[in-house]
Amino acid sequence: MKLTVVGCSGSFPSAESACSSYLVEADGFRLLLDMGNGALGELQRHCGLYDLDAIFLSHLHADHCIDMLAYFVARYYRHDGGRCDPLPVYGPEGTEHRLTTAYADTPTASSMSEVFDFHTVKPGTFDIGPFSVHTELMAHPVEAYAIRLEHGGRTLTYSGDTGVSEALEELARESDLFLCEAAFTDGKETIPDLHLNGREAGEAAARARARRLVLTHIPPWTDPHINLTDARAVYAGPVELAAPGATYEI
Repeated sequence: MKLTVVGCSGSFPSAESACSSYLVEADGFRLLLDMGNGALGELQRHCGLYDLDAIFLSHLHADHCIDMLAYFVARYYRHDGGRCDPLPVYGPEGTEHRLTTAYADTPTASSMSEVFDFHTVKPGTFDIGPFSVHTELMAHPVEAYAIRLEHGGRTLTYSGDTGVSEALEELARESDLFLCEAAFTDGKETIPDLHLNGREAGEAAARARARRLVLTHIPPWTDPHINLTDARAVYAGPVELAAPGATYEI
């Protein structure tokens, strides 16, 4: 598997990065995890606009899905080659309705489904292309999922957004790469069931015995180096900060 960080800022784009979006490739199949603010523009640095094979939306907060509206325009109104065939989109209950409502002026109530083939995500195991997928519900104010991808004996786990969660630790068990959110700062924000801080992300990686930790979804108001230091204090494996354009061979 190859992982490319398209965007990694939390809550809203920073001057350096779009919001959450991660491209995972294997056997010529391209799966995009989330498409937050600014991600569609950045995605085109790494992948043709019409070369995606599927999209997984961890949850329906804008910083993880709002650029789906711009992508709808690109697919629905494409002039060269005609309208795109429906692209598989995996998301929580009500994804189509949420995107249609956010767009507010689609030609018809079913226009989204003319270019997106919506699949409702629940906790469980299924396949997306060549990937064996396992999803679990996370601790977040809205329905939100973490995802574990397995291919060729290798494993990538992406937390999406979550507070402290035993389900996340089990999902990330012995992952080759654990892409984990760390939006909060230890000792500063203490809101339960919302986000992790760097120390909590490191503790989750340690308990899961993940082989590598990449911290992501750090908002512009959070000092990422504090979170990196906090994670390293409790996790002995390699840990780094996600950065736009960074790639990982898993």
